[in-house]
Amino acid sequence: MLTMKDIIREGNPILREVAQEVTAPLSEEDIALGNEMLTFLKNSQDPEIAEKYGLRGGVGLAAPQLAISKRIIALLVPSNNPEKPEPLLNTVMYNPKIVSHSVQSACLADGEGCLSVDREVPGYVVRHARVTVEYTDIEGNKQKIRLKNYPAIVVQHEIDHLNGVMFYDHIASPNPFALPEDVLVLE
Repeated sequence: MLTMKDIIREGNPILREVAQEVTAPLSEEDIALGNEMLTFLKNSQDPEIAEKYGLRGGVGLAAPQLAISKRIIALLVPSNNPEKPEPLLNTVMYNPKIVSHSVQSACLADGEGCLSVDREVPGYVVRHARVTVEYTDIEGNKQKIRLKNYPAIVVQHEIDHLNGVMFYDHIASPNPFALPEDVLVLE
C-alpha cells in the first residue's frame, strides 16, 4: 500500500524531469502501478484510513511523484453533489495528452496544493477552463475525454507533473493574486 513516505517532495530532481512514455501493450507492472496509485487516492479520501496511515487527501497522483519517470496519472475527483455521489473522475491515464483546450481560463479560488509540496503556496494557478485529453486506459484502450472546471484543472496539474512542471510555476510573480481579465474563479 502506498503511503506519504512513498511520495517524493519538491526539491527532488525527478519532479523536474519529463517522464517517459509508457509502451503498449501495457505491462503488468504499469497496470499494477496505476491500480496502486488509484487505491492511494481512494484511501486518502477515506477519513478513517487517511487518519490511520497519516495520508493527506489527494485527487490526483502522477508516477513521477513516486520517483517513477513514467507518463501515468491517477485521478479520483469526488462529486460534491449529494444527488450524484459517484466521482466526477475515477481513472488511470497512461500517456495522457491534452489535444485541445478552451480559450477561457480558470483557477481555483483557494489556489492549488500538491502531495509533493509540504507548504502553502498562495496565489492563483491559471489554467484552461476546458480540455480534451487523449490517453490509454488501464485496459489498454484509447480514450478521449472532455473535462471542464475542477476536473480539467486536476488533470492539467497531473499532466504538468509528467512534464517536470510544478503548480507554483504558473503563479504570477511578483503579485500571486493578479488575474488576467475573463478568468473564471472556481469556488
